[in-house]
Amino acid sequence: MFKEGDWVNTINMSRSSKKGPYVDPNLIKKVSAGMGTKESPIKTWSRNCQIPPDFVGKYFQVHNGRIFIDVFVSEDMVGHRLGEFSPTRTFRGHGEIVKRTLEKT
Repeated sequence: MFKEGDWVNTINMSRSSKKGPYVDPNLIKKVSAGMGTKESPIKTWSRNCQIPPDFVGKYFQVHNGRIFIDVFVSEDMVGHRLGEFSPTRTFRGHGEIVKRTLEKT
């Protein structure tokens, strides 16, 4: 597991690679305590938290501004942010009515 200064930058999320990735310290504590099962996922508002290898196989509920989205962390997600898997906007499709009127003319 992580110590306080190893892989984790506990101050702010930053884009600088020399500062290291940001991982929420509260999430690290919850994962190390054994939480994150399918029956009791870890609920978080920390969308900017980068996914470390310790999160693989854990269940999270990531807030998208309105509701919590269920996220199961796989190996392919390591290095990405939790917010990438919880979309904030609802896609309703492209303008189908416009396409139909263009086809008629």
